[in-house]
Parts: sequence; structure tokens; C-alpha cells
Amino acid sequence: MKIHELGEGPAEVAVVGAIHGDEPCGARAVERLIGESPAVERAVKLIVANEEALAAGERYLEADLNRSFPGDPDADTHEERLAHRLHAELAGCTTLAIHSTQSYAEPFAVVDSMDEVARAVAPHLPVDAVVQTDAITEGRLIEQPHTLEIEAGLQGSTEAADNAYWVTRAFLAATGALAAPAADGVVDAGGREAVPVFRLHERIPKPAATEYEVFAHNFERVEAGERFATADGEPVRAEADFYPVLLSAEGYRDQFGYVAERVGVLE
Repeated sequence: MKIHELGEGPAEVAVVGAIHGDEPCGARAVERLIGESPAVERAVKLIVANEEALAAGERYLEADLNRSFPGDPDADTHEERLAHRLHAELAGCTTLAIHSTQSYAEPFAVVDSMDEVARAVAPHLPVDAVVQTDAITEGRLIEQPHTLEIEAGLQGSTEAADNAYWVTRAFLAATGALAAPAADGVVDAGGREAVPVFRLHERIPKPAATEYEVFAHNFERVEAGERFATADGEPVRAEADFYPVLLSAEGYRDQFGYVAERVGVLE
């Protein structure tokens, strides 16, 4: 784990990249900021988490780090021990964790619950949506207090790395670590439309097949009975109206993505 600190005194804000080693956009954003060494108004930690998995180009070495929090210092796996160290480093910080997907090219935010930090920070980020997970998966970093996650774009793309950098700048401005506006190119949320909020409900299972296609678009309503995917050419239809989130043919081994409902907006 690589940790770089900006400013003086105990850090109150943190940015974490490379929780998954096959998602380099966060590490690139962190390294870009380290290279710039911007003047900050609150102390900040910039962290590249799973350096070993990043160097190997693998999601993880022994266990999924983002299913291992709060971790165990005596665990058998590298990632569970790393989760314990990272959890301790982030204590007391408002944190942004950077990820990428195989399902959506633009940034969106993910939170465990719509707490005061999410409500205060998310409207100032250049994101298409905010997704509330309600702990649908356990052991993720966003289950820790005052933590937001960003899906920065398509995994491995230059655009995701650029998105990660600008979202990070906006996050640091929104938390008072950088003077606002953060930099030329950061979208001012006040000039944008309200950000829609979606709440996850359950996974969308994949039937056993060798080839899959999806036809619906993330964050766009799918009507009951509508064909939203195929498995070996056979249609997969919606049992009820829903909004797809993280929907893709290849992103998950045993699911297409998640069923969500639209629950409001942030302004």
C-alpha cells in the first residue's frame, strides 16, 4: 500500500485507488495528483491500495479486497490483512474510493446509505447518478462511515482515468480540501440538472449459457415483459418494471447486474 499525504496535520480527507488491481484508473488519478502536489486547505491522504494486484494486472491475489473489510491483521490472505491496514489508515476520514466497470462509460457514485456526507458531497460531483446499495453486498469499503465510491468509466480505458481525476478534484473541492472551483474542466454541479438516485434491490441472475447479450441501458427504465437480454439467443424478459444498474453481458460470472428503483434526486 502506497500512501502520500498533502498538507499538514492529521488527514481528514482520503482518496483510494487500486482497491482492485485490474482497475488502474484510480491509481492513475492518485499518481497524477501526487505529481501536481496541489496546495490543500485540509490535510489529504492519497492511497494506492493493492499495489501487488495492480502490478500483476489482476483483480486480487488471494481474496477480493472490496469484500474483505474491515479486515483481519492475522488473516491467511493478503487482501484481508491489507483491508485491516487500509481501514485503520482511513479512520476519521471522509473517503472517495475509485473503481471502474464493464457496463457504463460515464462516472456514477455509489453509497451504502444516503447519509449526511453523501447528501453534502454527491451533488457536487460530475456524475450521472447516485446508487444506494443498502449493504446488498458485505465487506465493501463503502460500508464504513463517510465513504463514497465512484465508478469512473469503462475498465482499462483512458477516459476512465481522466474521469477519475476530475471526479477526485471535484470531491476534494466539495470536502473543502481544495479551493472551489477545483480546476478548469471540473463540472459545477450547480449548473447541472439534479442527479437521480437509485436504490438496489436484488441481483439479476444469468441463465446457464455460453453467449450473452444485453439490450437495455443502465439507469433507463425497463418495462415488465420487455426483452432486456438474451442467453444463447433465448430472450430474458423483465418480470416487473425496473431500472438496470451495472448491467452488462460480461461484467459478472453469474448475474447480468442489479434491479434498482429510482427513489429521488439530489440537487
